[in-house]
Amino acid sequence: GGASPKEVYFLYIPMAGHVLGLNLKPHSQLDLNADLEKALDYVKAKGSSAEWTDMCRVALEKFRRFLRQERGLAPALPPPPDLSRQQEGLPDWLVEQLTRYQHLMERNWRPARLDTQIRRFWSGHVRLWRWLAQERGIVCLADLRRQHILDYVDHRLAAGYAVSGINGDLRNFHAFLLFLQDQDIPVPQALLRVPSLKPPDSLPKFLTDEQVRALRDEIEAGVIRAGTPVQQRDALMERAAFYLLWHGGLRLGELEELKLEDLDLPGRKLMVRKGKGLSDRAVYLTDTVVAAVQAYLPVRGLGPTDHLFLYRNAPVCKDLIRSRLQAAGTRVGVKVYPHRLRHTCATQLLNAGCQVTSIQKFLGHKRLNSTMVYARVHDQTVAEDYYAAMDRVEQRLQIAPPATLPADEADESELLQDEERKQLLDLADLLADPDLNLEDRIELVERVRQVLNHNGLPEKEEPTEQENGGRPRGPPCPLPPSLG
Repeated sequence: GGASPKEVYFLYIPMAGHVLGLNLKPHSQLDLNADLEKALDYVKAKGSSAEWTDMCRVALEKFRRFLRQERGLAPALPPPPDLSRQQEGLPDWLVEQLTRYQHLMERNWRPARLDTQIRRFWSGHVRLWRWLAQERGIVCLADLRRQHILDYVDHRLAAGYAVSGINGDLRNFHAFLLFLQDQDIPVPQALLRVPSLKPPDSLPKFLTDEQVRALRDEIEAGVIRAGTPVQQRDALMERAAFYLLWHGGLRLGELEELKLEDLDLPGRKLMVRKGKGLSDRAVYLTDTVVAAVQAYLPVRGLGPTDHLFLYRNAPVCKDLIRSRLQAAGTRVGVKVYPHRLRHTCATQLLNAGCQVTSIQKFLGHKRLNSTMVYARVHDQTVAEDYYAAMDRVEQRLQIAPPATLPADEADESELLQDEERKQLLDLADLLADPDLNLEDRIELVERVRQVLNHNGLPEKEEPTEQENGGRPRGPPCPLPPSLG
């Protein structure tokens, strides 16, 4: 599914006809390589343009995939990535050791993402080494000095590269040196002590409720606008993917790899298999998500695999989902990308009162700190507590001592209110700190509540010499450890 009728009639069927006409044998006896290439040679011999030839090559590949499916053969594995460009200009010993390190790291990579991960591995590891070879003439590890690495950092900063990217290069470099040590290769200890740069205190970007509403309405309207069966199928696929990314908080790679067998629509959940870190987890689905997936399944069509999302008789590519989502956002003036919907899901769950540990399991975070970062973005619960407490503080500070109290009791009440006023003002100053973390902010709000909930005056006691004329009071309001 997914191909237009014009493509089928003017491209796919003619190319299949060229294959059958040039070989004069049943399709079950065709050689999937040699016999199919005859059709492409025929197109080239006709002097077709390069663009048309490429389109014919794509059509021929689809016909080959169809024949493999008809014969019950597994999908052909893609060829290994060509790494000659990444390895060009590097010393032979370095290429050999990086290749061994790559094979070791492959154990932690998802099979479906192996090609992408290999390319990313080499791109991330050779950048620093190539600069060392070209700019400093480093050909062996013994020639490398700590200052060379610092020079590389200065070079990248001067060129305007992000701190996160530079730190990524340093992490890759450090991990590779540790691998070399495990291989009994001497590594200068000074190279292992290169400091990383302090990253900016960035926070996840999420969509506001108004932005989510505009985006949702546009995607729903796309289903209504769809006229042809192909347009309807694509619109239903985009809607199901949108709700899984938003309500389900899925990563884009996890969405791309979803299989039909992973769905449990009656139970309103799905299983993410071999997600980030090769871990499995359950994702619970709302009725809206279930309805969107159920509406898509009848028009999904058949494919060579049981992936949930298919496009043109093949598993959908994550780039397609990303581009369709961004296009919908552009139409309504919302800057969105798939992972931003994941951030939005986590933030909305936290603001609705969901426990942080539950969100951690739902998102598949190994460390709680990865989830707590959403609490720093916009925790509506803490914000409401803060504003409500500060309103009570302001009201409290405007209360005058009762005029009916005896003079000595009025003086004592005034002194006590002065003490409380001082405590509340101190707490207000601390709460106003924009860099205050969530735990300390919650604890300070609780201290404000304790002061505001003071019930009457303590019974008066006679002062002692040790108290030096002082009046017994309750214990002072303790501060969080990080603020004491």
